Amino acid sequence: DHPSFGCAIITRVLEDAGYRVGIIAQPKVDDPESLQVMGRPGLGVLVSSGVVDSMVNHYTSAKKLRSRDVYSPGGLRGRRPDRALIRYGQMVRSQFGRIPLIIGGVEASLRRFAHYDFWSDSVRRSILQDSAADLLVFGEGERTILDIARYLGQGIRAERLNALPGT
Repeated sequence: DHPSFGCAIITRVLEDAGYRVGIIAQPKVDDPESLQVMGRPGLGVLVSSGVVDSMVNHYTSAKKLRSRDVYSPGGLRGRRPDRALIRYGQMVRSQFGRIPLIIGGVEASLRRFAHYDFWSDSVRRSILQDSAADLLVFGEGERTILDIARYLGQGIRAERLNALPGT
């Protein structure tokens, strides 16, 4: 179990259950249409900001920009935006409208409630609101995501699934 395997594990669990899954790693934030590479998703869009919170990944505790992004090809920084879940959620909404949007991963789990934001020195509301997502999955989501996929396939709206464990 390792945080860098989250996306791979979730997609394999979904594929094993018979779902078709596509991954767009680090979409181009200056080109929201880069999300269209696979066409419109059938059930919904799952978004994670990567294996480390995007702000922690970009800045030191002294609020200085880091020189490398060890989770991007070649260590190049700047491939993911600050507060990536928020930006990626906006991109999904601009390209796919009211498609079910589910966020998860480290950044979603840490910021699921109103929280103190060190970088802006303010209290920010839940990332669920700022990302325009319908549902937030926190913690380990292997079982939860299968329930979500099954319910979405039955036509149940994502925002109605907030009583599932881990949402």
